[in-house]
Amino acid sequence: MAEKIDFSKVRFLLVDNSTLSLQMLEDILRMLGTTAIRRATDSEKAKKALREGEIDIVITERELEPESGIQLVDHIRHSTESLDRLLPVIMLTARSENEYVTEARDRGVTEFLAKPFNVDSLYRRIASVIARPRAFINAPDYFGPDRRRRQQAYSGPNLDYS
Repeated sequence: MAEKIDFSKVRFLLVDNSTLSLQMLEDILRMLGTTAIRRATDSEKAKKALREGEIDIVITERELEPESGIQLVDHIRHSTESLDRLLPVIMLTARSENEYVTEARDRGVTEFLAKPFNVDSLYRRIASVIARPRAFINAPDYFGPDRRRRQQAYSGPNLDYS
């Protein structure tokens, strides 16, 4: 745990259809010092909580009803109802096959964490979105955090699309 995060200042929205998973995640966050936690057991309740605002980080399951966690991310990134399109979203799911990780990345998820997880891996994802936020990209086919982990100098041609 490299960065020291003051969790008492971070407001979370936890979204999972499993109350057991929600309780375990809430217990971990409280152990880390979090005091502001909101919970939602489906995507509609999550959208309602998002409309009410005062959320710094969303941690969501992929498998939700009536809409998936991916659709929730789409709502955050693209809906006119979204109060914060730059809101960090950590997807915490057992669906960790490569195709699901790629889909989550390509739809604007900030960090991805596979279940089962440990406290250190969760801490590192949260610390990453707080201490090392990535720039957001607004392109014709993508809006979300820069998918590149490392910043490298570009050595290709400079193309002018004007």
